[in-house]
Amino acid sequence: MRFIDLVAASDRVAALSGRKAKIAEIAALLRALRPDEIGIGVAYLAGELPQGRKGIGYALLRDANAAPAKSPTLEIADVDRALSDIVATSGRGSVAARTERLATLLRAATASEQSFLARLVLGELRQGALEGLMIEAVATAGDLPVAQVRRAAMLGGGIASVAQPALVEGQAALDRYAIALFQPLAPMLAQPADDIGDALARVAAPVIEWKLDGARVQVHKRGDEVRLYSRAGNDVTDAAPEVVEAVRAMTATSLILDGEAIALKADGAPYPFQDTMRRFGRVLDVAAMRESMPLSVFFFDCLRIEDEDLTGRDGRVRYDALARAMAAELVIPRLVTDDAAAAQSFYDDTVRRGHEGVMVKSLDAAYEPGSRSAQWLKVKRAHTLDLVVLAAEWGHGRRRGWLSNLHLGARDTVGGGFVMLGKTFKGLTDALLEWQTRELLARVVERGDWGVRVRPEIVVEITFNDLQASPRYPGGLALRFARVKGYRPDKRADEADTIETVRAIYAAQGGGGDDGTDAAEP
Repeated sequence: MRFIDLVAASDRVAALSGRKAKIAEIAALLRALRPDEIGIGVAYLAGELPQGRKGIGYALLRDANAAPAKSPTLEIADVDRALSDIVATSGRGSVAARTERLATLLRAATASEQSFLARLVLGELRQGALEGLMIEAVATAGDLPVAQVRRAAMLGGGIASVAQPALVEGQAALDRYAIALFQPLAPMLAQPADDIGDALARVAAPVIEWKLDGARVQVHKRGDEVRLYSRAGNDVTDAAPEVVEAVRAMTATSLILDGEAIALKADGAPYPFQDTMRRFGRVLDVAAMRESMPLSVFFFDCLRIEDEDLTGRDGRVRYDALARAMAAELVIPRLVTDDAAAAQSFYDDTVRRGHEGVMVKSLDAAYEPGSRSAQWLKVKRAHTLDLVVLAAEWGHGRRRGWLSNLHLGARDTVGGGFVMLGKTFKGLTDALLEWQTRELLARVVERGDWGVRVRPEIVVEITFNDLQASPRYPGGLALRFARVKGYRPDKRADEADTIETVRAIYAAQGGGGDDGTDAAEP
């Protein structure tokens, strides 16, 4: 299929408001794809890259800027091959090589294809084709039961992984999906809660656990064979020999465990998130890194023990299996209580130890692979800063015509001006989108197809979870999980928070200097 046809379908889906209409549009496209294009098409429509986004980001896209082609020539497979090549490029000179390869792809793309690609590689494709909607579209396209497609997606690593066999082989393919050793499941995910009180009000039979800011790991064991899988289902066994050894020593013959690997200091405090990810991402010199920054692992769920599939059992059964399978120090600390004061005390202690917050889970809940469940809630520490809007990008989909993604800066009292800390389009209501578009357009100093740069006059209050070192921004720091809380018309830009305040927050997190790694965009 031509790439332009997928882009056009994406635009039509974004313009539709009804769920049934979106499903019908996506299903029609899926039926038109060749078998080898189905997985790619499903991933793209869901705003995902099958290859992941390692090595692709805003800076690369900016440097690879190219004039669009006048007519469409790209096939879906062409785009997939080019992106795979870019992600696989590494070593000396890799940035220049990735830039040229991306530029080559962009030169072959029309303006609408370029726009789609830019949003896709930056993770900013907002068209309403989320995982749940895509599951229903695949079921519709293949005339298959939605419940069975959903379970296959849960057990098979997501709908992009199972769509091709489901649409080519039908029911026979769905019947093959079952929990099995060394076939990683999509992890169960959590929804956010405002605070402990909110979480306790929404979850029955609650248990509160530490929420660690580490690397999610799913561990499979059969005898002495142990394999580790990342949240995305990639085999990362070689990166964490400490975890392998800990699981290999467990007496159970067969296990599938869900947990978190994290680098801890000698006093038990966690290293910054990107330090854990730097250690976890190493495939060379692992022994040396193990000496300087050992990984710890904490398990919070047991999905299989021996021949028993526990995913359909409630939390009490799964937690009991954890306690039988391993030493207590490998189980995530938890408290079973519905008392708000006790839960808040547990949360406060967790944050004092340097961790991200807590999970509040229902003991009545089954494990739902791939589901972002209302039975699991996350309560995370949050900070706020009053920052200045430096620029804004035009929105897409239902936000088309409004300035949406905000570029945020802190005041620089030494060098003057403002230091960019990241972007966010989250937390904006329609009313805020309308207001900020009007106010920002009144302050334009530079205009482009992407958006506008503005006079730094408008102050906005931003909530965020943490800061991370980032060479992408001049101040060396970037916001993580930033969200608009509200605008501050009562504040002038010269009253915004300073970069010194930001650095103090980072230092209080236990953050060190920039290690030169390419931190993920917030």
